Amino acid sequence: MDAKRKESMSIMKKIMIAMATGILLGVVCLWLRESLTAGGNEGTWKLINRIFFQDITQEKGFYSLGLFYIIQQLFMRGLQLAIVPLVLSSLSLALCSMADPKRLGKIAGKTIGTFIGFYVCGATLAGLFAYFIKSMGWFSVNLPETTTSNVATLEAYNPLTTVINAVPSNVVEVLGSNNSILAVVVVAVILGLSMNALGDKAATIKSLLQNLNDIVQVYMDFLINKVSPIAIFCMLARTFATYGTEYIRPTLTFMIATIFISLALVVTIYPIGIFLLTGLNPFKFAKKIFKVGMFAAATQSSAATLPLNRKTCMEELGCSKEISSFVLPMGMTINMNGTTAMHMVAITFIATAAGINITPTQLITAAFLSICVAMGTPAIPVAGTTLIFVIMSGLGLSSDLCMVAYALVLAISYLPGMAVITLNVVGDAATTVIVSYKENELDKDVYNS
Repeated sequence: MDAKRKESMSIMKKIMIAMATGILLGVVCLWLRESLTAGGNEGTWKLINRIFFQDITQEKGFYSLGLFYIIQQLFMRGLQLAIVPLVLSSLSLALCSMADPKRLGKIAGKTIGTFIGFYVCGATLAGLFAYFIKSMGWFSVNLPETTTSNVATLEAYNPLTTVINAVPSNVVEVLGSNNSILAVVVVAVILGLSMNALGDKAATIKSLLQNLNDIVQVYMDFLINKVSPIAIFCMLARTFATYGTEYIRPTLTFMIATIFISLALVVTIYPIGIFLLTGLNPFKFAKKIFKVGMFAAATQSSAATLPLNRKTCMEELGCSKEISSFVLPMGMTINMNGTTAMHMVAITFIATAAGINITPTQLITAAFLSICVAMGTPAIPVAGTTLIFVIMSGLGLSSDLCMVAYALVLAISYLPGMAVITLNVVGDAATTVIVSYKENELDKDVYNS
């Protein structure tokens, strides 16, 4: 146990160093970029940008190396590669090993009910905070002239179609894409319950899934322990180096507001929720889950954080393996509380920056739309930010200025995303503690240790 804990701390130290040095290099590069541009040496910066930071998939990146971009994309794609097998194997095995399958309805009901409760609290508080910022006039900014032709958008759709899409019509198609993770959860639930009902007859497929789960864990350990510090350094350095003051100035208030409300919600609604629903000491939870939140912020991936989150819940918070293996993969898929909080701030910022007076009634509508679409958020980079466009369409925010503001939000999504993913992942752990307690499967001695 001590060796594993020491190894975990060693990884965290590496990641913290990577974050600090990445931000430092990024700020230096940002200063260098502004200095060279102001001094008429823009060509020098373009050369540096092509070697290290350029997106080589774009047309202007044809003659670029983009070393930092390549490392960032390899890491992100490596994480995405594990999402479907991770969810499928861990969730189906959890249900297969459940001694009393009839408990599934109770556990699932408590899990989803807790998620929705946190959703409503998060959306309400984030909406009130965003409206306060708007009322103070801090979202009234001058938008720069920028192109919106290449802005990532999604077709507007009825958010309730998420319910229909949760049940797939083609298993192979669903398992071959990261865009339908909610459907993968449904497949895993069906598979797990069916294996449970078949008993020994399903021993072969159960063994296969167990081996798949073990393979995924080994792969994730390698990715996290060996690759993540380098990738995090490159991602943060590139983020700061490529922002530019033309993006930072008008969106600074949005970034600060999103980061502040996300972190404020992390340290309020989850500890308070645990205290009110279980009577447990919330400070014990906050202390033990801190490293999970930091790891989530650094990697910006709930999939990458899942092994550490599950380990922390079972070994330090006293949650049962059965409930942890069920709640955490499900939370990774449908608990996007941080995404909803970010949506509330983003919609208020976009409307106000575009000169539109957004009303409390519209914010309530935005909250409903956000909760619906967040539960089906695809496991792809900036998916949560891209889904802002769906909410904009639902509210009729389609003017050119709205699209400019939306493009700026997309451009600077990385830093706010670090706080958003933390809110999501810590919420998964808080829900696991609450459900374990309600099911009398929480080891209080371990929790209070």
